[in-house]
Amino acid sequence: CCCCCCLLFINQGLVAASSKNRFGTENAVIAVDGKSPISQVADDYICATLDWWPHDKCDYGTCSWGNASLLNLDLANLILRNAVKAFSPLKIRLGGTLQDVVVYGIGDPLEPCVPFTKNLSTSFSFSGGCLPMSRWDALNHFFKDTGALVAFGLNALYGRSEVDGVYGPWNSTNARDLIYYSVHHGYTIQAWELGNELSGIISASQYAADVKQLHAIVKEIYAGTSSQPLVVAPDGFFDQEWYREILQESGQGILNVITHHIYNLGPGSATDLVQKILNFTYLDGVLSTFRSLRDTLQKYGPWASSWVGEAGGAYNSGRHLVTDSFVFNFWYVDQLGMAASFGTTSYCRQSLIGGNYGLLSATFHPNPTYYSALLWHRLMGRKVLATHTSGSPYLRAYAHCSKHAGGGFTLVLLNLDNNTQYSISLNIEPLSVWEKLGINVVIAPSTRQEYHLTAMNGDIQSQIVLLNGKPLIVTADGQIPRLHPDIVMADLPILVNPLSVTYVSVPSQIPACS
Repeated sequence: CCCCCCLLFINQGLVAASSKNRFGTENAVIAVDGKSPISQVADDYICATLDWWPHDKCDYGTCSWGNASLLNLDLANLILRNAVKAFSPLKIRLGGTLQDVVVYGIGDPLEPCVPFTKNLSTSFSFSGGCLPMSRWDALNHFFKDTGALVAFGLNALYGRSEVDGVYGPWNSTNARDLIYYSVHHGYTIQAWELGNELSGIISASQYAADVKQLHAIVKEIYAGTSSQPLVVAPDGFFDQEWYREILQESGQGILNVITHHIYNLGPGSATDLVQKILNFTYLDGVLSTFRSLRDTLQKYGPWASSWVGEAGGAYNSGRHLVTDSFVFNFWYVDQLGMAASFGTTSYCRQSLIGGNYGLLSATFHPNPTYYSALLWHRLMGRKVLATHTSGSPYLRAYAHCSKHAGGGFTLVLLNLDNNTQYSISLNIEPLSVWEKLGINVVIAPSTRQEYHLTAMNGDIQSQIVLLNGKPLIVTADGQIPRLHPDIVMADLPILVNPLSVTYVSVPSQIPACS
């Protein structure tokens, strides 16, 4: 058919997909549609969270938060500062379960500043909680120094009455004072978010009224300023009917971003997390959520974009040596690719630091997924390209126009198979604009860049990751290591080793990326 005729092969002597040679290498073909993008993400697609949990937040007998709270994190730590600066910029979402009960130490009369204390009789197992303005100042100085972008989750339960499970309106007084203080002090906030995981607990109609109130506050306080922050909600778990109703009830242009959370692997106590992560059928289970949210926005809220506001894979702080180890790359990178293909514009990983699912460990040293996030941020551009893999379902592929190479694109390839290396040839439709004119001319660059991520000693539960065979280790003076690619001849197949993640930057010109 004509469609097939316009597919060009980068490699000569292409072998049929799924055939195996005697070395145990399986051949596969990845088709990339280079005609036009299927969606677009934000420049700051990669996002990470900072949470409120105190040191005595414990799950399954393990207390994994240490001094990772917004209130006690060591903002002067050199590795932390360099880890954030490496993104230039990294979006950081400040929020989590306890945000809804935090009081801001500001106002007239001044709100009492009481620290969090363990209280198992309360819904969140902690009572109290206060953000002093001295700490808010210090956080904002940190964000400015490191170039971070900030999305702040507001206390949506503040002053809210509750009778027989029915919640009344939000009291915005304390939030208004914080927003005014922030503007008055020149703090740049990209987004103000209302609430955390309250969708379905508070009615959609009431939540919509609260969002309207926040929108009015932001519009009033930021009047006359050069930019107005985004209004974001609800940072909950997607329920199509509830999300439809909040969009319709709040009305056009009020809610700029609608957010949802993903913890599809189950509790951190589960012993089958590795098996789930390496199961391509299980990974595909969340496709319906992304598809349904995209369709809901297109029909009921086309003015709004969507973010994954928080995603840690396994809830209740994750699981040590799983969600903080190399194997978690397969879940995380697959999520990044899948979410982008359905129009998600930003993806916030739980967490930057804290729990057993941080991009950084408790000692601030990067966990393996930090480097995947950094490579994604540096290589994968805004435009998302459709891909199709012919061969094993254990090979997963996503493609974006490259971030800095005009006209080129970058692939990320995940090999979930523990025994098979894949030898990949690329089909690109069309490879150049000349093809549209019927001129069968291909001018391909002579080399490409490859970044192969594998686990130390082949142990996928290792917390050390290798880049092109060399361990990525923070330097003695706290610097994030350089990420050097392998330079490979463009006419060679892409070899993806068992249980590895590979980024490949191909500088070929295609119309979608021009």
